Amino acid sequence: MDSPFGLLAELTYRCPLACPYCSNPLNMADYRDELSTREWQRVLVEARDLGVLQCHLSGGEPLLRRDLVEIVTGAHRLGLYTNLVTSALGFSRPRAEQLRAAGLDHVQISIQSDEPAGSDRIAGTPSFDRKIQAMGVVKELGWPLTMNVVLHRQNIDRVADLVRLAEEVGADRLELANTQYYGWAWRNREALLPSRDQLEAAELVVRAARQRLRDRIDVIYVIPDYYSRYPKPCMGGWASRQLTVTPNGDVLPCPAAQSLPLPRANVRADSLERIWSESPVMTAFRGTDWMPDPCRSCDRRELDFGGCRCQAFQLTGDAARTDPVCHLSPDHDLVARAVEAANADPRDLPLIPRPHQVRPPTRVSS
Repeated sequence: MDSPFGLLAELTYRCPLACPYCSNPLNMADYRDELSTREWQRVLVEARDLGVLQCHLSGGEPLLRRDLVEIVTGAHRLGLYTNLVTSALGFSRPRAEQLRAAGLDHVQISIQSDEPAGSDRIAGTPSFDRKIQAMGVVKELGWPLTMNVVLHRQNIDRVADLVRLAEEVGADRLELANTQYYGWAWRNREALLPSRDQLEAAELVVRAARQRLRDRIDVIYVIPDYYSRYPKPCMGGWASRQLTVTPNGDVLPCPAAQSLPLPRANVRADSLERIWSESPVMTAFRGTDWMPDPCRSCDRRELDFGGCRCQAFQLTGDAARTDPVCHLSPDHDLVARAVEAANADPRDLPLIPRPHQVRPPTRVSS
């Protein structure tokens, strides 16, 4: 069993945006009992002792945590590399300076499109101008900047313009990640899944941008699973390299695993080390022994590990099935039909926005 090197610390699921592709849980009320400052500090110590090197502070919107500076300070003192994953709403210059002094190492800011009207429409609130201003503050204070864009049917045609925007704001890294269909994104799948023509055009732009910007911007492009011949490896293998701690302290091998019918493991009830090594949620699909055919007899079984367990469950109701994205899966027709529908209907369908969630948690941080 390997030790994890990355911790995704989901500090809160509260968020001022209403993005229709959000992968956070639909049952938001289950996560309002957020870990306190002291509990997060203990989690970080246990994560460091477990072997974690990187701590990604995410949400929801982590800037809604009033104790974010304290959490960053604690992580920095432990020697963890910290990355703030943010919408940038609430990223004022005074708050940014506090985070810089606390030792924050990197900032990743999401943006929904390259122009104000489209970005604000997808985000569900006026936010584009504040995001651009925040990116300027990030660069002024000397942080590395990642500009993150979730791609889908309603913005993927603007990839060239998004690349230009990344150049204009001085991004060091541009992450173009096609939507993963969990949470609200699952509800909006028909409106979000791009066509094959859109994908092929975007990939040409991305290849050219990678070549042209290879010495200036690291351009990352995550293709949509539904158009892949083989599935992606789930987080580098289930409970192999990464772990997630949710706002209420549940520990998961990936952010979407809260949807699976597995026993919960929580840092309020057990140590992170014991959860990582012994809990059913971590051991259920670790390695390859759990695999059915065709995965069990496939020579790719230690490359993609049977694909995404959450996606298998989402599509088939059985987390142990071969990921239907794989062309060898007996359930591949479930994906093929969705792709066929996306290519048959050229319309931009209406999006169902994720509700705004900015109410304070039920516990007071201490």
